Amino acid sequence: MTPDPRTWLITGASAGLGRALTETLLDHGHRVAATARDTTSLAPLKDIYGQHLWTAELDVTNTVRLRTVVDTAFQELTRVDHIVSNAAFGLYGAAEEFDDQSIRAVFDTNLVAPIHLLRAALPHLRRQRSGHFTQISSAAGQTGMAGASVYHAAKWGVEGFFESLHDELAPFHIGITLVEPGTIKSTFFNRLRVSEPLDAYQSGPVGELRRYLAQPDTVTANSVGDPKKMARAIIEAATAATSPRRLPLGSDAFTAIDEALTGRITEHRAQHATAQTTDH
Repeated sequence: MTPDPRTWLITGASAGLGRALTETLLDHGHRVAATARDTTSLAPLKDIYGQHLWTAELDVTNTVRLRTVVDTAFQELTRVDHIVSNAAFGLYGAAEEFDDQSIRAVFDTNLVAPIHLLRAALPHLRRQRSGHFTQISSAAGQTGMAGASVYHAAKWGVEGFFESLHDELAPFHIGITLVEPGTIKSTFFNRLRVSEPLDAYQSGPVGELRRYLAQPDTVTANSVGDPKKMARAIIEAATAATSPRRLPLGSDAFTAIDEALTGRITEHRAQHATAQTTDH
C-alpha cells in the first residue's frame, strides 16, 4: 500500500469490488470520490471518514451526467490522481435470445461508458501531467464462453481500447492498467441479467450455464476471488513505479487466460505458412 495519500475517483463504488476499493483506500488515509447509481449505502462511510469521502450519484450510461461529475470532482477536489472505472453488469444467455435493448445496455455500461469516462478525465489529467486510469475488465476480456457472448464482446472491446492508449498517453505521464478478475465473492451474480430461454437452448452448454446461474448464492459461494485482497492488489499495481498493463486477479482468472492465450498462440503459429503465401 502506498504511504502517501492520493485522491481516487471510483465508479460503481457502492458494492462489490468498487466498495472494497473505496473502504480500503479510506482505511489507509486516501481521499475517494465515490460514484454510484444510488449512494445511500455510502452514507455510513461518510459519517466515519468525513471530508475524505466525496460522493456523487452517477449512472455511467448518462454521458452528460458523467462528464459533469468528472469535471466537478476535479474542480472541488483540486486534483484526482487515480481513476478506477469499475461499473459493470453481466448478461448471459444464447446470442439469439438477447433482445436489442439488453445488448445495447451491456455495451453502453461495459464499453461505451469507460471510453467516455476516460475521455472526460483526459483534459484534467493532461493538465496535471500525471495520473493513472485503471479499467476493471475481466478474464472474460481474454476468453470466450458459450452463453456469455455479448458480455465477452464488450470486455474484449474494453481490452482493445485501453491497450491502444499506452503509447498515446505516455507523453502526458498518464498510465493505464487493465484489471482482469475471475469470479469474485460479491453481489455480481445476484445482479445478472439472464435472457428468456428459447427451447433450442434448454439443453447444451447454454442450458447448463443458465441452470447454474439460477442459483446465485451457490455461484457466489463457489467464487474464488476475495474483493478485499483484490482491492489491495489493484492499489499496489496502480501506485507502483511501473504499473502493469494487465493484472489478472484470482487463480481461476490466471488459469483461464493462460489456457486461452496458449491455445491462440498455437493456432496462430499453425497458420504461419498460409499467411506468407498471401504476400504480394
